[in-house]
Amino acid sequence: MKSPLVLIPGLLCDAALWAHQTRHLADIADIEIGDTMHADSMAGMAEAVLAAAPDRFALAGLSMGGYISLEIMRRAPERITRLALLDTAAVADDAEKRKNRLDLIKLAETGKFKGVTPRLLPLFLHPDRLTDAALTGAVMDMAARVGKDAFLRQQRAILGRIDSRPHLASIKVPTLVLCGRQDGLTPLERHEEMAAAIPGARLSVIEDCGHLATMERPEAATAMLRDWLTR
Repeated sequence: MKSPLVLIPGLLCDAALWAHQTRHLADIADIEIGDTMHADSMAGMAEAVLAAAPDRFALAGLSMGGYISLEIMRRAPERITRLALLDTAAVADDAEKRKNRLDLIKLAETGKFKGVTPRLLPLFLHPDRLTDAALTGAVMDMAARVGKDAFLRQQRAILGRIDSRPHLASIKVPTLVLCGRQDGLTPLERHEEMAAAIPGARLSVIEDCGHLATMERPEAATAMLRDWLTR
């Protein structure tokens, strides 16, 4: 019997973030993609995912999707069977990250939304992949589909999120914490911190990989998620 699985995209991402996983885990999982486009708060995003999800399901989120997943764990822990946190962090933004987000919001609001993704690409991807036209094109196309209005809602939701670290010890389901070793946005130490705080969590690191692990190293990410789902 297949496991219900909800995958939650990150900032400026849509279902394409999970394209490889959706195809190659279909034999063991009934997969849905969580809605991150319409709410402007973590609470609103979490409630949107929960409203569309099965009664009980495995949950995986990347980056902003991880923030939403942690909010879901606070709101409806009894509905989650397994948790995977990919290239994300439990800690809230520090002053520098808040300033960077506000700068990107200002850029988008002044009619320069198309300039946002090129500024983020070096943070999203491993340096060696920035010349991979197929990969960078896929990321840029994904961001264009999300669009300015959803981007602004997403950034405001992220700015309003709480520090989830005090809640990690209460997570009681099998948990995978996964990241690219060269993740420039949410570095390895953030994942080590989460894995140490969540009882029984398993830390997996993908080598030569940046922030968008499911797109950069899709085979490795899918293999780790398959192990998590079937273990």
